Amino acid sequence: MSIFPRICLKPEVAEHLKSVFLNKEILTAVGHQEVEHRFQNLLLCLSHPPLHTCVRASTHLAPLEEIRSKLQEELSQQTSSDSSASVQILSHPQVPDVLLLPVDGPRRVEQLSSEVVVGAQCGNAVLRGAHVFAPGIVASPKYMKVGDVVSVFSDLEGRCTRGALSFQGNKVFVGNGVAEMDRSSIFCTDEHPRGVGVRMVEPLYRSPSFDGVLPSLAFLQNFPSVVVGHVLGPRPGERILDMCAAPGGKTCHIAALMGDQGEVVALDRIRNKIARIRQNAETLQLQSIKAYCFNGIQAVSSDLTQQTQGPPFPPESFDRVLLDAPCSGLGQRPTMASTWSLKEICSYPPLQRKLFHAAVRLLKKGGVLVYSTCTVTLAENEEQVAWALSSFPCLTLQQQEPHIGAEGMLGAGLSCEQLRLLQRFSPELSWDQTDASVPLQCRADRDTIGFFIAKFLKS
Repeated sequence: MSIFPRICLKPEVAEHLKSVFLNKEILTAVGHQEVEHRFQNLLLCLSHPPLHTCVRASTHLAPLEEIRSKLQEELSQQTSSDSSASVQILSHPQVPDVLLLPVDGPRRVEQLSSEVVVGAQCGNAVLRGAHVFAPGIVASPKYMKVGDVVSVFSDLEGRCTRGALSFQGNKVFVGNGVAEMDRSSIFCTDEHPRGVGVRMVEPLYRSPSFDGVLPSLAFLQNFPSVVVGHVLGPRPGERILDMCAAPGGKTCHIAALMGDQGEVVALDRIRNKIARIRQNAETLQLQSIKAYCFNGIQAVSSDLTQQTQGPPFPPESFDRVLLDAPCSGLGQRPTMASTWSLKEICSYPPLQRKLFHAAVRLLKKGGVLVYSTCTVTLAENEEQVAWALSSFPCLTLQQQEPHIGAEGMLGAGLSCEQLRLLQRFSPELSWDQTDASVPLQCRADRDTIGFFIAKFLKS
């Protein structure tokens, strides 16, 4: 059910994205009406959250069923006062360390006269089960005090002035909550406010809050991001590189899949994100991860005799490489508005190719390279695969296991066989289909963020 408008994009970005989806190859194969329908579905589903919360279970620490039981007990305490809000936790038939929690929504919630306005990122988090943390609040009633019941709105375009009493701009209602702080505690202080500012009690989309819930056993992660780790296929004792690793979810998954036996090197060029990777590794009790603040483009050493532990590394240093590349992020959900320019979006493919060059050089012969993004454009996905295959004769596409998403999208000149080896999570393909007959576990395969995976073998 659609309750939000289509994602708001700058006109030139919307036209660019439309040209991607209405390319000649697709039009010839599917027809203009069907392709236009899919494109409109994409714009619509991007503004809505997926209808499952995905939890990656730390099966290196405990069996899946034990984690499910503990999670059921923890989350049941959240809903003990609401008999209608029982927690359902499902396993996935193909991904052995995934637990799925169906989201209840959209729900009928009455808007109130007292309004709190939050930033777009905060609003998106609320739609995925979070409470409103104080730093995300940009406007509130003049006399708001602890215990007041308020409606929460998301400022889509970031135009609300912090500390405002009200806001009449482009905003959407995301639910009702109870104030946990006075207005003065949020805005009238020299210190940055911390903690929950509004506790959501009637969200439009109800899903459990995971704040402090089994931090070492249950890790919130988008479903396709979990699939990536399995596609990479790490094995105990290997040396693996995660080139653009922050915040470390995939890094930790790789280490867990290896049984924490071997070495996982995590790189990120932003220093304060390295602390987050190390914190996640510590929380998940993983010792095999080594994180460095370093630009992956420069990660190949020209000194073949270099023996240092950290970057840059000699060529052919790694058994497997994950390049989860920086991207335009146009597959993220929910995202109701993007302020990015076309120039910004088009700046990613050159960066991705520079990282790809380094990744291929760092990979051993016989090694596996997995390339992934959380965007939907051809230029960052299938066109990068076509470029890689022509630029690096040593690379061949490989079958992915598990293969849960759709095949690659037409438009980059790849063969049907090559497209079948790619994995594109395309929520728009099933957005308006009736899924009542489909098992709940399988719906998560379709209703995901937009995501892309390609797997290569270096000969």
